Amino acid sequence: MDNRRRTKRLDLAGEILLKEIGGESFETVEITITDASRDGVGFSTNKQLTIGANYEANLTIWTKEVLHVFIQIVRASKNGDTFHYGSMFVGMPEDMKARIDVYSTIQEYTEKNGDK
Repeated sequence: MDNRRRTKRLDLAGEILLKEIGGESFETVEITITDASRDGVGFSTNKQLTIGANYEANLTIWTKEVLHVFIQIVRASKNGDTFHYGSMFVGMPEDMKARIDVYSTIQEYTEKNGDK
């Protein structure tokens, strides 16, 4: 299958906490990050979210730094009791995108040269 993605997808460990933008109350939802790039993040959770909705998120990256971001759900699928979502970052500052790019460069180097 031809990979038509514009940017390399990264595997990150961590969690995201979501709350719907515009609502007065919010619910914290734990998720499992399946991939991330400078353009968005894929994740799984047992909570049903709305395609097209925007959410506020705290993304814990590989350095244990927390990035406060906004995402929009662009696709969803369900497997049993688990939902898998694809989302795009909305209004993400370039410095945050650069942090993800740095990790991508390090990951590519490690994959090519082994864990030296």
